[in-house]
Formats: sequence, C-alpha cells, structure tokens
Amino acid sequence: MADQPVLEIYLQPGELQLVAEPAVIRTVLGSCVGITFRHGGLGFGGMCHPMLPTAPRHRRSLDTSEQSTRFVDCAIREMARRLDALGALRHQVEVKLFGGADVLPVHHGSRRATVGKLNCETALRVLGEEGFQIAASSLGGTCGVHIQFNSGTGEVLLRRLG
Repeated sequence: MADQPVLEIYLQPGELQLVAEPAVIRTVLGSCVGITFRHGGLGFGGMCHPMLPTAPRHRRSLDTSEQSTRFVDCAIREMARRLDALGALRHQVEVKLFGGADVLPVHHGSRRATVGKLNCETALRVLGEEGFQIAASSLGGTCGVHIQFNSGTGEVLLRRLG
C-alpha cells in the first residue's frame, strides 16, 4: 500500500489550525509563540501562532470564539474550546510550546519585558489555567525558529534561523 500524501499547511502569524487528518503544519517564529496540540486517541492535532501576549481588556469580556487568535491568551482558549467540542479531555492532549525569542535588539538598561518574554510567560500561565500539561518546549533565545509539526505523530522538527 502506497503512502498517502499528507496535507501540508503553512500557518501565518495570528492563525490557528485544527485538523482531523494527518497533516504537516509549518510556521516561522520570532517573538511569537507556536503552540501545538495533539490528541492521539481522537486523531486531532493543531497549532496556533499568536503574536501578542494578551487581548485588550475590552475584548476579554467577549466570547473566545469572537476574539482574535493574534493574542496568546485568546488563541489558547479558542483551541481549548475547539478541543472540548470534539470530546478531548485536556489532560490527554499533548502540548508543545516554541518561540518567544528576542529577535530585535534590546536596550540593556531597559527593565521592560520584551514581547517574546511576555508571550512565553502568558502561554505558560494560560496553558496551566486551562488544565494543559506541556510535554516539550523550546523558548526564548535571540534567533527565530522554523517549526514543522506532524499532527499524525506529534513530532515537531525545529530549525534555528540565523
């Protein structure tokens, strides 16, 4: 039996994708984070690529389905909502977290947290609040990464850029 072609998806910043069939989902991350979700038993896998840590206050009161997946908090909650609707139990979902680099020069005297650092902190906090356990991660640094997620196997290939 010949191997069937696998669906290939390129995820742009601010996008979220959840698939029921095996797929390879790719993206490039700088200060953004990429979060993969996989439920092997149900055969679902997906990734989100949020760019900013938290939605503005006036958007937080909206239903998550109406909020933008450009924000880490909204993207995680939207993925959780979609997985819940498919019958996935959160403790059975394999989650992997990548990115959050400081790709732009940082003034060494500055005490302000960078966007990359805030994205990482927000992702870790919201994943915990939503009941997800992180199986693997590669966060921070000063260079971007290209990640390739196989939703059928859960494997993530990471290549550092620069």
